[in-house]
Amino acid sequence: MIVRPALAADAAAIASIYNHYILTTTISFEEEPVTQDEIAKRMAAVASAGLPYLVAESDGIATGYAYATPWRVRRAYRSSVETSVYLRAGTQARGTGTALYADLLAQLAAGGYHLAIGGIAQPNVASVALHEKFGFKKVAHFSEVGCKFGKWVDVGYWQLTLGKGN
Repeated sequence: MIVRPALAADAAAIASIYNHYILTTTISFEEEPVTQDEIAKRMAAVASAGLPYLVAESDGIATGYAYATPWRVRRAYRSSVETSVYLRAGTQARGTGTALYADLLAQLAAGGYHLAIGGIAQPNVASVALHEKFGFKKVAHFSEVGCKFGKWVDVGYWQLTLGKGN
């Protein structure tokens, strides 16, 4: 497995990975599948913000991706980012999420970011374990903040201090 910067050519594979979560889980609060073009636009927005967007690849197949986005738009939040990681269905527990997050967090710290924030729809034991493995601490829990598939869903927030920031 290798972790590398995502390319525009990865948009179709990323859409395929993400659409599984949209269509079958409450992990993502999106309700309609996303297209390759929409993913390409989102990737470009991450790049224009100067933030990393990474892909894990095994035998030429994208097995997961991770990226960071600005936490909020106001300037005072400039040193905080929200992180996301998604793995191809059936490839969990193989170290892909760990490899992606290790690289993502290292790049964010090197880039001078102060705080990484992970929002996790609950329950999601695997995602909580991944975040806590890297030292993220739970700092908030919103009950019934989203509704998907006719079911109210909670979201918890975990944060990790990366460094001094700017």
